Amino acid sequence: MRISELERRTGVSQRLLRYYEEQGLLRPERLPSGYRVYAEGDVTTVEHIRNLLAAGLSTSTIADLLPCMASADGRLIADCPELLVDLHRERARLSAAIIELTTARSTLDQVIATAPPSVEHAATRLLDAG
Repeated sequence: MRISELERRTGVSQRLLRYYEEQGLLRPERLPSGYRVYAEGDVTTVEHIRNLLAAGLSTSTIADLLPCMASADGRLIADCPELLVDLHRERARLSAAIIELTTARSTLDQVIATAPPSVEHAATRLLDAG
């Protein structure tokens, strides 16, 4: 299939699909004319890429992981031990970031709670107006 068909079927722009190719995430066949031809499996690959990006993984990490992944019933399956090590590492990184963000939010909540009612009321009006 051509890039326009892959775009239609995945909802991912052609520009982003080309970026995925540059990052080694997709490897379409090239015709002598230069046109890209994608395989049916690339639809699933793009869906997996989008899910892994949403999980916080970088494109370089995904490029390393994709060869070790399989899928069944639309679910990603970790298919080699190296993949699990990387996924555990990424999960730990995300957990640390969540703790850091939770602490920052708690600090903001504490500061917000110190505002006198008149300041809180004025801030609420500004938030509602903007």
